[in-house]
Amino acid sequence: MKSRFIASLLLGTALTFAAGSIAFAGDKTVKIGALSDQSGLYADLGGPGSTLAAQMAIEDSGLTAKGWKIDVISGDHQNKPDIGTSIARQWFDVEKVDVIVDVPNSGVALAVNNVVKEKNGVYINSGAATSDLSNAQCSPNTVHWTYDTYMLAHTTGQALVKAGGSTWFFLTADYAFGAALERDTTAVVTANGGKVIGGVKHPLNTSDFSSFLLQAQSSGAKVIGLANAGGDTTNTIKQAAEFGINKGGQKLAALLLFLTDVKSIGLDIAQGLNFTETFYWDMNDQTRAFSERFAKRMKNAAPPTMVQAGVYAGLSHYFKALDALGENPHDGVKVVDKMKSIPTEDALFGKGEIQPNGRTIHTAYLFEVKKPSESKGPWDLYKLVGSVPGDQAFTPLDKSACALLKK
Repeated sequence: MKSRFIASLLLGTALTFAAGSIAFAGDKTVKIGALSDQSGLYADLGGPGSTLAAQMAIEDSGLTAKGWKIDVISGDHQNKPDIGTSIARQWFDVEKVDVIVDVPNSGVALAVNNVVKEKNGVYINSGAATSDLSNAQCSPNTVHWTYDTYMLAHTTGQALVKAGGSTWFFLTADYAFGAALERDTTAVVTANGGKVIGGVKHPLNTSDFSSFLLQAQSSGAKVIGLANAGGDTTNTIKQAAEFGINKGGQKLAALLLFLTDVKSIGLDIAQGLNFTETFYWDMNDQTRAFSERFAKRMKNAAPPTMVQAGVYAGLSHYFKALDALGENPHDGVKVVDKMKSIPTEDALFGKGEIQPNGRTIHTAYLFEVKKPSESKGPWDLYKLVGSVPGDQAFTPLDKSACALLKK
């Protein structure tokens, strides 16, 4: 009797564990955290639009029709790394979030990168620019989707040097993103025979750029490189026009410029600026179709920025990986490995791949801001100048400092 009881108890325990394992293996639930700047200088390029992009990716994935339950929540990191990491920990520990997306602001992005790795979640970054995310600070849990500072430097920066911009002065946002963009662009400038003759750093979210612009103007540099973004970039360009910098023969290099920035600046001032993006709403029928659906759900009727498009495309690829796995293993490294094994292809960025260091490569496009006379609508702002294949636009693997490549 005693032996039978023990055997029965052991069998019951084994069945309980087996049932628990089966339930876990069959888990088809996903929770997404859209972490962004919801109200500050990067809110227009990410913010609520990135949350909408995540929701549209869920709707278009087809997974809910297959029995998956997918939710998205949003948070405001306020451009502060400590707030960003606090939200990320809360999401993983309490909210049971599986994947964090967006995260503009490189300082916040690098901090969140460490939390995601610690919690073995998935991190699809679309908003931050620092190339360190797929180099020195790479993680097996992270995919850097849309663009980075290496790409910006080797497209816009290189084109301007080759067009005669031999001397540079940098006006740089004083945090991780600005430092990375200045570093990567300086390397391109000097490699192509140019020279950096000076620079000045400004606090994030600055309203008055007059003293910084006067230093840039007095430097005599042919190119004033703007290593900033969002509201800082728009304020710099508007105030540079007031100082007559372009008319004086110096050229502004908007190393990172978004659709919403150009709209804010206006074509009268922004016309002629050259810059690089990996997505533009008016590229083809597919981008226009998606952008029309997106704009109808935005309060300001704006088409998606490159960052918002990256949230949609990155999550769409994430869902493909989950579908291929047949379940959500709630194991970030396993899911990211699956994402890397599947070639990327979507309506917004076209064909590409996720490299072993987590860098997604796809075509980068050189644009020029249209003249007012060339624009045919409120968001008809760009004209295409050229394109750079993904394998030339982003950091070559043999030059990457990612430790994952050394295994």
